[in-house]
Amino acid sequence: MSFGVFIHRTDSIYDDVPSERYQFPKQYLARAQQCVGDWVVYLEPRKVKDTKGYFAVAKVQEIIPDPRHADMHLAIIEPGTYLDFGDPVPFRADDAVVERGLLNDQGNISGRAQAAVRTLSPSDFAMIVELGLGSGEDILPRTDKADVVTGFGELLQPFQHMSARERVNQLTNRAVRDRNFRKNVLRVYGERCAMTGLRLVNGGGRAEAEAAHIRPVEHDGPDIVSNGIALSGTAHWMFDRGLVGLANDLTILVSRQTNDPDAVRSMINQSGKLMAPSRPADRPRVEFLIWHRENCFKQ
Repeated sequence: MSFGVFIHRTDSIYDDVPSERYQFPKQYLARAQQCVGDWVVYLEPRKVKDTKGYFAVAKVQEIIPDPRHADMHLAIIEPGTYLDFGDPVPFRADDAVVERGLLNDQGNISGRAQAAVRTLSPSDFAMIVELGLGSGEDILPRTDKADVVTGFGELLQPFQHMSARERVNQLTNRAVRDRNFRKNVLRVYGERCAMTGLRLVNGGGRAEAEAAHIRPVEHDGPDIVSNGIALSGTAHWMFDRGLVGLANDLTILVSRQTNDPDAVRSMINQSGKLMAPSRPADRPRVEFLIWHRENCFKQ
């Protein structure tokens, strides 16, 4: 088993759903097979505008031939393991390459950097995960001026922090996963309740909005942005109890079992629809909306 890197971009020609599967040509099969039973980090290429860099981590369950495409294979992600980093990690920070294994003897970036699938040293894996998980403080900045590069310099000095396997234990910790899920969901929704439209931030910079899972974790819902919505405390409570729901077009539904439907409707923003993120990949996936309507929403 070995840690690895999977390169992915949202406009990829490949049939990727990072939280579920990663498609690759057979030339990378031997490398991908080394990662079975172990963890990989996802990297968005530097040439992508506003690249996220290393943006997520997941565990590879198995490698199978792609039944729909000859000469292609699928890395199947173990359910419940995918996690978006709360603090995406740039490829290069403070003029230093984070993935040290890409450097040749002369200290330059080698041709390995072009490989869409490659192995990753334990020390590089631990470094990337440490930077990606970020601070234990669950407080978001008041402004949008935070820079993911800031403060990386000291961490990129000789690595003396948790080992790679200690980092793996963190990746399955519920508190760590919840913190990163909240950071990502509130970031893409601008720290604003997507139903009411209110954006309330306290004096310490903490947003009032909460990160709600559409399909709950206890019902196999993944910790991904497209399974999340930023909601105020009251809207979150109503959503979890099925008093409000969402149509596939993101129209906000009010249950007929709500004791005061007019009051609930008065809380909803004037559009009557969820105030969704601008990036399509961040918006609620239909399969999760259907699950909520069929299993939670009170018709």
